[in-house]
Amino acid sequence: MSLPQGRQRELPPKWVGAAAAQAISKSQVAAVVAAGLICGNFAVKGYALFLRGEAGPIVRPWLPQECHTPWLAAFAAVLVLGGLLLLALRPRSIYLLDFVCYRPPDELKVTYDRFMQGSVDSGFFDVEALDFQRRILNKSALSQETFFPPGLHASPPEVSMASAREEASLVMCSSVEQLLKKTGITARQVDVLVTNCSLFNPTPSLAAMVINSLGMRSDVDSYNLAGMGCSAGVLAVGLASKLLKERGRGGYALVVSTENITQNWYRGRDRSMLIPNTIFRLGAAAVLLTSSASERRRCKYRLERLVRVHLGADDAAYRCIFQAPDAAGSMGVALSKDIVKVAARAMTANLTRLGPLVLPWSEKLMFAFNWVARQVCQPGTVAPYVPDFTRAFDHFCLHAGGRGVVEGLSAQLGLSPTQMAPSANTLYWYGNTSSSTVWYSFGFCEAVTGVKRGDVVWQIAFGSGFKCNSAVWRALRNINDKDHAAWQHIVGREGEAMAVLAALASAPKEDGRQANGSVAPKQVEVSCAEPDAPTLQPSNGHRVDGVAKRVTRSSNGHATN
Repeated sequence: MSLPQGRQRELPPKWVGAAAAQAISKSQVAAVVAAGLICGNFAVKGYALFLRGEAGPIVRPWLPQECHTPWLAAFAAVLVLGGLLLLALRPRSIYLLDFVCYRPPDELKVTYDRFMQGSVDSGFFDVEALDFQRRILNKSALSQETFFPPGLHASPPEVSMASAREEASLVMCSSVEQLLKKTGITARQVDVLVTNCSLFNPTPSLAAMVINSLGMRSDVDSYNLAGMGCSAGVLAVGLASKLLKERGRGGYALVVSTENITQNWYRGRDRSMLIPNTIFRLGAAAVLLTSSASERRRCKYRLERLVRVHLGADDAAYRCIFQAPDAAGSMGVALSKDIVKVAARAMTANLTRLGPLVLPWSEKLMFAFNWVARQVCQPGTVAPYVPDFTRAFDHFCLHAGGRGVVEGLSAQLGLSPTQMAPSANTLYWYGNTSSSTVWYSFGFCEAVTGVKRGDVVWQIAFGSGFKCNSAVWRALRNINDKDHAAWQHIVGREGEAMAVLAALASAPKEDGRQANGSVAPKQVEVSCAEPDAPTLQPSNGHRVDGVAKRVTRSSNGHATN
């Protein structure tokens, strides 16, 4: 008979892991010091023999008597050739030279009022659909300063192919131009181009759009990834890395990640398809990779690991994020009720593969001991050990797919508010920009938190299919990049996003009970919470009203319907 979760024993206790980590760290230092002393001792003795002219009798017996010089020359040549062969056969490292996250102009900001008024003016939604979007928006943890594309600012919204192309050109080409200017690399120096956009795939492709706009070479290896969801940014990095390695010589790869909002703004009444309308926003990221060893000195990071998981063989996973027309024929992306379970399975599989590659030995030993204990002890009496990934990574760039994603992942990984801040701020200031969210979070780490040489940065993203992809980067130098245009506005407002999340977490439910705002460790949500949650006053004090219900203030200061 199994014990309740709260009564299960922890074997081994958590303090054992901390003690083991300290012991292993100290033993490693001791081993390095001992090896250094031994090598130093031999070097000093050898140098002393050389000065006294006594080194010859020691070396000479090991060489043929006839002629020492040719043998020495041959031995040296073998050493040199062996070293060159090892250098040629070693895996080629992939470096991150720099990246840029797109900051739209202020005139494209969409407040809560502007969002709701545009939805009303469109004429696509009935009262229930408008009210549903209002309630989702009020508890989404998005600020009043996220961005919509130009087509959705029109009245009524313009959702044409021309408007969608305008959005794609605006965010992608502008990001690339900023990146090339920042790095000093010209468009014709780029050898590999990978673009990704899940829902907008015109002909010619988006990759062709970038090539045409920037005048790139005719022999550039170009690829356009489509339909791969919010995890495609990490996927694109993996593809670009493989293409660079296959070149056999140093080169540059440009990765451009975005999602197109204009043509994929849902115009129906299905609630499962309305959620993306409220949380997806305008954004893009451009990333420059290189395999050139000569560029290492000015590169920021080295790619350490890239782990991909795809659960598409399972029907529930395959259909949990599915683009299809609704009952009335309006095209949209539906989120199924199985998405929480599927996301948890995908992340578990990803961490199972990633853990042995990145976790310190102390965590590996703790996991092994716990596994043995669970096999020996009575079933249900020993709680499974969850490795502490904060011992493996210094910075966390979680997919900002919604408030539930950020809060759920942070709770499951045991992150502190500081570790959670990059993703929380990305969601607050930019919303869900799909595959580029992990790059906005990365930019926050550089611009606000600061990255030290040797720090390890982890990006993890989820996408349709269903996929969970991870990328691990190691900093090659100290980085405190205040030039990130996407984060220059945040000076003096660094704590605003976390304060809003805390307010939403402590807001009462409609029945008066307090909601802790947390998500169970297994629940990795890809959207904000259920629509029956309370509304929250927007940060600038404006009310979202005049639709179906009015948001007012009760005597205790909380928002009510």
